[in-house]
Amino acid sequence: MQLWLCPLLAFLLGSIPFGLFIARSKGIDIRQHGSGNIGATNVLRVVGKKHGIFCLILDALKGFIPTLLAITLIQFKGQNTGFTFHNLLDQGYIFSAADQWKAQSLHVLTGLFSILGHNYSPWVGFKGGKGIATSAGVLIALAPLVVPVLIVAWVLIFIISRYVSMASIGAAALLPLIVIYGSWRHGKLATGEWNKPLFVFSVVIAVLAIWKHRTNIKRIMAGTESRFERKKKAVS
Repeated sequence: MQLWLCPLLAFLLGSIPFGLFIARSKGIDIRQHGSGNIGATNVLRVVGKKHGIFCLILDALKGFIPTLLAITLIQFKGQNTGFTFHNLLDQGYIFSAADQWKAQSLHVLTGLFSILGHNYSPWVGFKGGKGIATSAGVLIALAPLVVPVLIVAWVLIFIISRYVSMASIGAAALLPLIVIYGSWRHGKLATGEWNKPLFVFSVVIAVLAIWKHRTNIKRIMAGTESRFERKKKAVS
């Protein structure tokens, strides 16, 4: 049951349009304002900083919870179970060590389904956000050490450009390189023990994130993309 239940649960949880609900609680249809996107960035711009951060956290949890559940319930012999739901470990399906790649593939498939649920939610006409926060939640579960590096990259690109979209695109493009570098740095690339499904997943979500930002790329090239400008201090 775990093998199909985790991806299904991931898609259903990922499809919950938290941004839409948060904005509606303030009497706003977020689809009619700003970029029309239901993600955290548009909620922040239109509804406010506090609500945008709340939406960011909820969207990240949509990716984190089902992916960590899959890591807990779909195991392989020799798997490190330090970062799991420990009280559910005895309910897990365990693959042999030789079939490690199957378990890891199901882990990343579950994460991918949560992102697809967010990006193409059936509750809002198979539209949705751009998947950055949800992807971050998935990565926290799959490869927590990758996330701080991506955050630093995102912040640096944002500080330089003042574009949220450009920072997200840049961080997404760097993700596969960071994953492959981490495997090389820990010696797993040479031994062949590196997590190949994770690398494939990193490429897929990078391409998906850049594709979902295609309209932002056009606006950046046209000079019409919204920027977060520093507030000028009032002159006394």
